[in-house]
Amino acid sequence: MMRQYELVDRVRKYNPDADEDLLNRAYVYAMKAHGAQKRASGDPFFSHPLEVAAILTDLKLDEATIVAAVLHDVIEDTESTREEIDALFGKEIGALVEGLTKLKKLDMVTARARQAENFRKLLLAVADDARVLLVKLADRLHNMRTLKHMPPVKRIRIAEETLDIYAPLAGRLGMQSMRDELEDLAFKQLMPEAHAMIVARLDELKVRNGPIIAKIEKELTELFAKRGVKAKVKGRQKQPYSIWRKMERKSIAFELLSDIYGFRILVPTVEDCYAAIGVAHTTWPTVPGRFKDYISTPKQNDYRSIHTTVIGPSSQRVELQIRTYDMHEVAEYGIAAHALYKDAPGSETSANESRAYRGLRRMIESLAEGENSEDFLEHTKLELFQDQVFCFTPKGRLIALPRGATAIDFAYAVHTDVGNSAVGCKINGRIAPLISELHNGDEVLIARAEGQTTPPAAWESVVVTGKARAAIRRATREAVRAQYSGLGREIVERAFKRAGRTFAEGKLKAALPRLARSSLEDVFVAVGRGEMYSGDVVRAIHPDFKDERAAGPVLAEGESGWFGLRKAAGLMFKRPGKGGEADSAIPIRGLRGDLPVRFAPKGGAVPGERIVGILTPGEGITIYPIHSPALTAFDDKPDLWLDVRWDIDSERKELYPTQIAVTALNEPGALGIIATTIGETGGNIDKIDFVPQASDFREMLIDLEVWDIKHLNTILSQLRGKSVVSKVERVSG
Repeated sequence: MMRQYELVDRVRKYNPDADEDLLNRAYVYAMKAHGAQKRASGDPFFSHPLEVAAILTDLKLDEATIVAAVLHDVIEDTESTREEIDALFGKEIGALVEGLTKLKKLDMVTARARQAENFRKLLLAVADDARVLLVKLADRLHNMRTLKHMPPVKRIRIAEETLDIYAPLAGRLGMQSMRDELEDLAFKQLMPEAHAMIVARLDELKVRNGPIIAKIEKELTELFAKRGVKAKVKGRQKQPYSIWRKMERKSIAFELLSDIYGFRILVPTVEDCYAAIGVAHTTWPTVPGRFKDYISTPKQNDYRSIHTTVIGPSSQRVELQIRTYDMHEVAEYGIAAHALYKDAPGSETSANESRAYRGLRRMIESLAEGENSEDFLEHTKLELFQDQVFCFTPKGRLIALPRGATAIDFAYAVHTDVGNSAVGCKINGRIAPLISELHNGDEVLIARAEGQTTPPAAWESVVVTGKARAAIRRATREAVRAQYSGLGREIVERAFKRAGRTFAEGKLKAALPRLARSSLEDVFVAVGRGEMYSGDVVRAIHPDFKDERAAGPVLAEGESGWFGLRKAAGLMFKRPGKGGEADSAIPIRGLRGDLPVRFAPKGGAVPGERIVGILTPGEGITIYPIHSPALTAFDDKPDLWLDVRWDIDSERKELYPTQIAVTALNEPGALGIIATTIGETGGNIDKIDFVPQASDFREMLIDLEVWDIKHLNTILSQLRGKSVVSKVERVSG
């Protein structure tokens, strides 16, 4: 276990002006606070925060971060409080320690929910100060190094969490060395056989290719020196997990990998980087598609380097990474290498904030808007994974997206409103589908539709960025809620009208406590979804109201069955008329109207025929033709019946679903004749199902879309006139 003077010495090696008294006080305080606590390994618990602090001293972090590392478990695992930390060590350190404290007392339903909420809290703290994440990553690294002492189930969970979240986070902050070690430790735990196999193969390659690597290093060094470029050349080996991931992604064997070994070329200046790439490209042939310039276009984590692959010395395929020494430090240590985290408190400015931290903070802020913890976790994973592609707006704005992103992701990256209103795009000047996958250097122009604010729900399964998925889910949820709210308002107003009472929003607001709802919209949504009966809303304002429908209808003499029930309940279809009761019927336009409407699954309903609506809890209104036998299932549920009427927009033609059953001769060309007849009469076939029949006849169920009942009857008449058709009728479900 590291001693007190050793901690001070480690910090003063890179920061001679460090506050020795502060470090000593933190050491003593944490040691006393943890007391006799033990880790799963049997070591004193206090050894853990000291090792975390040691990892951070290797990154040369400021003393406040080192002290926070020493204290990071005291609030969670001891009797210490935030107030006490603030009083003894200052509010800056107190805030860092608080940001690292897990939510142990939260009563979450599932382990995933606990993990998600802890992670949400951590990242929201990171948005204020990235040093919180640096301590957390060091904490996770030491826990992974000592994971063998944990129970097997816990080992798997921690390793999965590390691979899913913490390693990509380290990568997002540019801390490649830490990411590599986290991935290797997690990979070894989760897939020990695969890890052992790859390590063994790498050891074999090292023995076999060692002399070749040394030879190439020497030849490259001599070549650059001869051409006047001062360069340090070092061979590097790809990490086991990176190799495994590439094998999985490309479905190739270990032997087919061509970039297991690469060469890093370090030079003093940016000019030397381009001079070195010039030397390489004028000496050896390049491999097409393998050149990337991350100096002119840095990655979001501040990574800068030039990558190229050449057929180099000894006709070997050689991958080169060319960067300056400063770029190399940032590539290895990320934001920990940035001056922002080594300056004195209060010296931060927006000008010197690192690109990696700025990008991470923006991502966190956008993901945090209106999402629950588990959505936040899911979307953050989407943001952290994958390499990036760089695309441009027509005005030259650079948009960085994960590999595999679509034009829809691009639209949402520009602005949420652009994504919600997107209807098309041009990629490099050519019209393309919005679901097109983007590539490096693409210029993307998004076409928008005025007034469109709700994207198709199906986009959620297409996009790859968390921002796009969250925005689509939110817009869809709001649109559905608005539909149910509109339907609920119509039902409530109609209920008041039927009761002979005046509907007034002010009176309903005063009655909200009796309905256990916090707003009028909540009431309307509940009624629209079928979760609240409209009669209860009337009674909330008028307690003396008695709904005869809820008590059951009284049938007139000679009327019986479901038809009589509907008539007695006042649910017969009414055509709009001057001052008639039809004004209380809900207008139905179609599947894409303002109300959550669907049509009967068998047979549907089409304009021109009488219809009735059934309120289906959680799904909106289901429209049935008045003659549908399926309505018998609702005979004893009069509160679900709704007065509905067609409200057709003559300027906007719309097709409506129905189903027909056709019995035809089983001979070549019969199906073609039927399909041609339907097409020539303007019908649209959505689906055809064949029903097993005798060998000389075939029966088919055709899901059809038509304009109205007249159009449907025309199609039926035309089909009956065909010699191959034995029988045709509409299906009524």
